[in-house]
Amino acid sequence: MSRDLSDVRFLTVAEVAEMMRVSTMTVYRLVHSGELPAVRFGRSFRIPESAVATAIEIHVSDVG
Repeated sequence: MSRDLSDVRFLTVAEVAEMMRVSTMTVYRLVHSGELPAVRFGRSFRIPESAVATAIEIHVSDVG
């Protein structure tokens, strides 16, 4: 079961925070709670862009 990762775009915590207009600490909380899936590389996290889009869609649908 190999998955082609060439089409997956990974974002840094800072990039996700900017997209979501929240602090980087909020993004870290989402990652650590499991609400936002992430991959850890050394001491930093990378979040798939598709996971950010999904998280935003879920939270927007919760509001309205």
